[in-house]
Amino acid sequence: MVTESGDDPAAGKEWPAHLERRRWPREPSPQKEHRVDVPPALVPLRFSTRDLPPKEQFQSWRSHMAPLVDVHLQNGQSEDDGFLAEQTGWHLGDILIVQQRVQACSYIRDQAMLRSSPIDHWNVGVLRSGRAWTEANRHVTETGPGEIFFRSLGYPYRGRMTDSAAVLVFLPYELLTRDAPLLQNAHNIALSGSLAELLVSYIDGLEANLSNLTVEEAPRIIRTIGDMVVACAASSASLDRGQEQTNMGLMERAHRYIHLNLHSDSLTPDVMCRALGISRTRLYQLFETSGGVFNYIRKRRLLQAYADLTNPSDNRPISEIAEAAGFDVAANFTRAFSHEFGLSPREVRKTIATERPAIPATRFMRRSGTTIGDWLTLAR
Repeated sequence: MVTESGDDPAAGKEWPAHLERRRWPREPSPQKEHRVDVPPALVPLRFSTRDLPPKEQFQSWRSHMAPLVDVHLQNGQSEDDGFLAEQTGWHLGDILIVQQRVQACSYIRDQAMLRSSPIDHWNVGVLRSGRAWTEANRHVTETGPGEIFFRSLGYPYRGRMTDSAAVLVFLPYELLTRDAPLLQNAHNIALSGSLAELLVSYIDGLEANLSNLTVEEAPRIIRTIGDMVVACAASSASLDRGQEQTNMGLMERAHRYIHLNLHSDSLTPDVMCRALGISRTRLYQLFETSGGVFNYIRKRRLLQAYADLTNPSDNRPISEIAEAAGFDVAANFTRAFSHEFGLSPREVRKTIATERPAIPATRFMRRSGTTIGDWLTLAR
């Protein structure tokens, strides 16, 4: 359920006391005057279970989060008791900032989800209250209030959290491609040290001014966040992970090769094997969790086509965008695109003149409305 009304979607409901420390969006800094002559760049997206019957609240939250993680109630919890959860999402150029408040639950992003999901973002999060425990590759990271974590959504993880409030930042893979090997090595760690403290402070200040940011400020903010995340990961990650690090490095080389040659007619497994110096068997093993190398390339091309179709400055015919995405037959492109996003290419293009682009629906969640996966797709 998505609602556009009100600054506090949870108004009228009793949240645990430790979750009442912050209401969103935060008030702007007193020293910064609101510039009435410059329109704000960000229009928030909202999700809340507040107005649903208690028995439907958890399933609504589970549906909303399904493209990212599969969430479950913990022992002793019942759907009949209700489940309060809310998110406010802000698109800042290519990144998505999410303010989240949610009751205790567990979550898992497994191999099956990776095979069907185009989401491979970097995720940085600051807990405002509550605690979370996340396991990846048999390593558990605990995060508490004021602490910041880092994850790659291209790899599986699972965990649980108490009643909590957090601000989450999602950065698309392409934004930090050059530093991908380093960042993958930092998957599921708690960032620490003075650089991490600076990043937390920067996110605090950014969150306080989300409603006042302008289009001109967005590119500089994106670059700053990216640079700070890379610096924090470099100083916090352990560099001794043996074969796991080797596999991640090889996977990132493969990802980077695909991104650099996404529209090349010669982007084939044989060419990739020669470029990476590996066998076809090894290549197929690397992309097994993504549903195969062909499936991964196809999803990346469709995502790029979606970005092109929603770009107001891209006036190419749909047939030309389809050809760039590797489809010689327009009907095949329309069929694949509609299957992936729930909207035809023509329908998506028609939305660019509106105030807000139409939100595509994932294949398995169309009947449930907007999901966090849709928010992430729009941020690309």
